[in-house]
Amino acid sequence: MFMQDRDTQASSVSSDDIAPPCAYCAAGAREAMAAGRWPPERLAHLYLCRGLSTYRIAELSGLDRQRVTRALRAADVPLRPRGSGRSGTARHRADPPGLRQLMAELYEVRRLNSRQIAVITGVPERTVRYRLRQYGIQTRSRGGWNREDRQTVPAETLRDLYGQQGMTAAEIGTLIGASRKTVLRSAHALGVPVRAGRSVALPGPDEIEMVKALYGDDLIVAVLDAHDIPRVPPGGHIWERFPEPVPLSTALVKDLYWSCGAGLNHIELVTGQPAMTVRAFMRRAGIPVRHQGGRTPFLRRWQRTQG
Repeated sequence: MFMQDRDTQASSVSSDDIAPPCAYCAAGAREAMAAGRWPPERLAHLYLCRGLSTYRIAELSGLDRQRVTRALRAADVPLRPRGSGRSGTARHRADPPGLRQLMAELYEVRRLNSRQIAVITGVPERTVRYRLRQYGIQTRSRGGWNREDRQTVPAETLRDLYGQQGMTAAEIGTLIGASRKTVLRSAHALGVPVRAGRSVALPGPDEIEMVKALYGDDLIVAVLDAHDIPRVPPGGHIWERFPEPVPLSTALVKDLYWSCGAGLNHIELVTGQPAMTVRAFMRRAGIPVRHQGGRTPFLRRWQRTQG
């Protein structure tokens, strides 16, 4: 059955697709064509002289595309890069009217991701992200640790419950249905003073703005200056402070985490990289982590300066 299908496909090849033998083809190429055979010389003729792609040759011959590619390589035929055989009009076809406005609406207003936009518009996901960059639309960070789409707590709620009523971050999280980390992250991002010792007041001022405290630490400032990392004032969401997060390097993370004693959330506040992204980077780079529990060396150092 397979041979019959192949013969049927071979017999359906039009004369426009198969040109007479050229200088590159073997002398018996026409007889091979008439017999329905596909020697490497014939495949090379279609690829080099006719300019057909490996996909088109496989369609005409009934051969597997990988088999066509292997035959061409065995015949020392230089293969073109993928996609180079498509016409310019196919690669650079004008966008449909209204596509830019539609993508901007779906991405910026409705907060859909590139995969969801691809389903709605019928445009491949990779092309969606390319078009967003081409249109000048600031793309969000990707993955489950997306900085922009993480849950936040309104500033009024934090100032009322945390600042005036003295509730802990865990109590606020239970009340509004968020985690303690979400409450603290929102407080840092919005510039709400965060208590260093939960609900227990420390000697001297018991509230700090974490970003200002980080930028006021001599060790952290020295590391930031050594790596040419600018100091971004507090206030606003983390992705607004850092539209482009600071690229992580092994030396930078080691210096901030071990030399300065900063925590993952502290590194996020001075680089714009999500804390979990920093943790994953440390895992890949083989950077060990401190034992869990207790305050970070940075917070203990800050507490001593406040005492």
